[in-house]
Amino acid sequence: MIPVESFVSIENRMQSVGLALEELLVTAQKQDCLTVGIYESAKLLNADPDSVVLCVLAADDVDDVALQIHFTLLQSFCCDSGITILRVSGVQRLHQLLGAVDANRNQEEHGDLHCMLVTNPQADHCRLQEVGTYCQESRRLDQWVPELALQER
Repeated sequence: MIPVESFVSIENRMQSVGLALEELLVTAQKQDCLTVGIYESAKLLNADPDSVVLCVLAADDVDDVALQIHFTLLQSFCCDSGITILRVSGVQRLHQLLGAVDANRNQEEHGDLHCMLVTNPQADHCRLQEVGTYCQESRRLDQWVPELALQER
């Protein structure tokens, strides 16, 4: 039987990584180092995969077959290119953090937070390191694509 303290520790760790990811994404967006959207991300991965340090795939609806196919292709490309991948749930939280920052973008581009690429290694380096360490630890536990649930606020 697993002690209750272990579950509390795991929950605290996931909350900490979730906050680190949120801060990293907001900082990367402010520094213009965040590519948002499946199509835009695919274009960047095709043109300059070496510039990408983190791929975040976000979905709450796991029954969306088309989205899952896109994710499978993106995951495969990122894995082959050595890019850290993280799947998250909590798309509404991502909209709270990132959705209303740039009023010049069209609504369709605004709404596609399913794939985000962080492209600047200097973008809040300690937060990137914390998220990367979480992903490495998860892979060591045979979780090929680490997952994280963002908390609503």
